Amino acid sequence: MEKLLNELSSQSNPSYEVKCDIENDCFIPKHLKRKSDLGLPSVAENDLLRHFTNLSRMNYALSTTFYPLGSCTMKYNPLINERIAKHEAFNSIHPYQPAETMQGVLEIMHCLERDLCEISGMDYFSLQPAAGAHGEFAGLLIIAAHFKSLKQKRTKIIVPDSAHGTNPASAAFAGFEIVPLKSEPDGSLSAQKVKEILTPETAAIMLTVPNTLGVFEKEIAEIAKVAHENGTLLYYDGANLNALMGFARPGDLGFDVMHINLHKTFSTPHGGGGPGSGPVGVKSFLEQFLPVPRVEKKNDKYVLDYKKTKSIGCVKSFFGNFPVILRAYAYVKALGGKGLKNASAQAVLNANYMLAKFKDKITVPAGSRCMHEFVLSPKAALGNGVRTLDAAKRLLDYGYYAPTVYFPLIVEEAIMIEPTETESKETLDKFIETLNKIILEESADEPQRVKDSPLNTPVARLNEVEAARNPILKWK
Repeated sequence: MEKLLNELSSQSNPSYEVKCDIENDCFIPKHLKRKSDLGLPSVAENDLLRHFTNLSRMNYALSTTFYPLGSCTMKYNPLINERIAKHEAFNSIHPYQPAETMQGVLEIMHCLERDLCEISGMDYFSLQPAAGAHGEFAGLLIIAAHFKSLKQKRTKIIVPDSAHGTNPASAAFAGFEIVPLKSEPDGSLSAQKVKEILTPETAAIMLTVPNTLGVFEKEIAEIAKVAHENGTLLYYDGANLNALMGFARPGDLGFDVMHINLHKTFSTPHGGGGPGSGPVGVKSFLEQFLPVPRVEKKNDKYVLDYKKTKSIGCVKSFFGNFPVILRAYAYVKALGGKGLKNASAQAVLNANYMLAKFKDKITVPAGSRCMHEFVLSPKAALGNGVRTLDAAKRLLDYGYYAPTVYFPLIVEEAIMIEPTETESKETLDKFIETLNKIILEESADEPQRVKDSPLNTPVARLNEVEAARNPILKWK
């Protein structure tokens, strides 16, 4: 320690010398030591407890009420998985340990990869990407590497107008040109229109199935056929996989590459932007391009294999977000194939129940049936200049987190609702009653009250335009 401190200090002050005495705590130079007490305030334990408890009440959480955020699957996640993820057996290891000292960890990763292959119909997975968009980026790099190995110059990616916003961003970041594709009135795609815009330069088509309107792509088999006939690959955005598990597999639908939002579908709380994990899966002909290292089993031992000469390389520090991987492993093993299928069935049932309650009062652009989520367009039902944003903010006064609004962009005044599989009928009924009351009654009878909302939250209504143009990035 003396040598280290003297080496560092001599670079800025050659005359400065440190003498360390561990017993007398002389690691801190004398001139930097305090000469008085800290002067911390004396606070009663009750006051301290109440302070932090009241702060916690200002946060919105699934432990308090319903979180119907469309396309984000804010569902209840078993607390047992949290305890498993925090277990000291996993938290005391380091990813740079020799592989022979963490065989259990590598076994879990290897088993989860195989489980994801079974669930999705893909042949191989890498757990390395740190988020859904990161998985998209890795998948697109794999597509680029594939065509480079074939010496084909394919520079374009087809992205529908109903796609998740990360799709065109990821494709552009990977160096591709974006070709937009207009969807049909119900948000689905026409195989004939796909065929018309395919060219020898089209590398891939990025699709979300079901799409952002909660509609299954009924022409997916034909779309896959015309794409593959053109030598074009099909990319599956796995954000909505929770609507299909146990009923259909992307690999069987014709997709070649996909990512899974592990945190959303397989049990990790991710409100506020994290934590996340976006494993990327491929068919066997693309396996050689997956990120390294790969977890492989050789002679009853698990190893990390870096010797993949055509790999796109490492896309994240270490091997993935292991706590998220661990939660997903526990979730999959606890539910099993039957349980995962039931989760999807319940998600679809809940969404269709809510849609049936809304459809006669509020416009539904994609029809009277949906998968795990649906989109309403309350423009015609709102009165006196009240907008969807106002109704969403009014929901905060009733204790509900607002659903996604103004997305997808192809629906005017859109509000997207995803009830997930974990909410009860009683919870859904109360939310339906509240949203109907705001849109159909309050917007007509008390429009200004709705426009001024939220009225009883810790933070009052913000000026979004001003906040976007002149953000205040400090707290005082």
